[in-house]
Amino acid sequence: MSSFEGGGGGEKKYVEFCTGVNGLDKVILREVRGQSAEVYLNGGQVTSWKNEYGEELLFLSSKAVFKPPTAIRGGIPISFPQFGMHGSLEQHGFARNTVWTIDKDPPPFPTVSSNKAFIDLILKPSEDDPKSWPHRFEFRIRITLGPGGDLMLTSRIRNTNTDGKPFTFTFAYNNYFYLTDIRVPWFFVYQPGLIEVLQCFVSLLRYPITSEESVDKVYLKTPTKIAILDHERKRTYVLRKDGLPDAVVWNPWDKRAKEIVDLGDEEYKHMLMVGAACVEKPITLKPGEEWKGRQELSAVPSSYCSGQLDPQKVLRLG
Repeated sequence: MSSFEGGGGGEKKYVEFCTGVNGLDKVILREVRGQSAEVYLNGGQVTSWKNEYGEELLFLSSKAVFKPPTAIRGGIPISFPQFGMHGSLEQHGFARNTVWTIDKDPPPFPTVSSNKAFIDLILKPSEDDPKSWPHRFEFRIRITLGPGGDLMLTSRIRNTNTDGKPFTFTFAYNNYFYLTDIRVPWFFVYQPGLIEVLQCFVSLLRYPITSEESVDKVYLKTPTKIAILDHERKRTYVLRKDGLPDAVVWNPWDKRAKEIVDLGDEEYKHMLMVGAACVEKPITLKPGEEWKGRQELSAVPSSYCSGQLDPQKVLRLG
């Protein structure tokens, strides 16, 4: 892995290993134009993603707990091997509250990339894993910050059981996007390809998804490209996903926010969780089989618009 860029007046680190809150191990990814991302080994979790102006693009609760095995509230926690309460395990599974390790010898990726700001992490079974999920597995994730500031997460999960048994799981990247004010109408939309802005506004009027109360939904069979608009900052977050057919939308609103101990009472106004997920149809792997799920996040001017999700294809969670 390339860690430095030479030239100029010195060296520029693409990857820095350091300690964060409460002395927890973390990795900082940097690009030459000033973009950055921070990844904690606790949960294998991205907790910060900044553009070239130093503006934070992800929401992180001021009351987030940085103490394993507690999950960190905000950033991009990962649900595995269970999303939500869809199963017998604790909510969202154990990947998000387990300490991962640096993967020093990951299998080669099928495509060659020139990206230099990336880190490979791995999660394997431990004695602390729930007895109700007694499987052997390798969960590898590569987190990459591209030269343009795009943030890419690629997960590869392999069944390494030696007893011949398959296992089944659900999965989600739970992206906590920072919004200026959730009470200003926002639209959660998608597009199969770029269309004219005028066409975009017409289509948005059909099924705009706005929030005036708690929202907790899984949209099924969604397209591979989703956009979330932050009108006040004139910014659109674009989520591209592969191998993840569903999309999760969550905001607790005011009353439920007060019941969440690691979330400030007023912080719901500045976050929207939109996850790339596989929930409706769980994934089953036989021994030796591998599954891959990938997402790419980018932030672009709000002139980028698109269509909408189908409100008839919703799995309500709450």
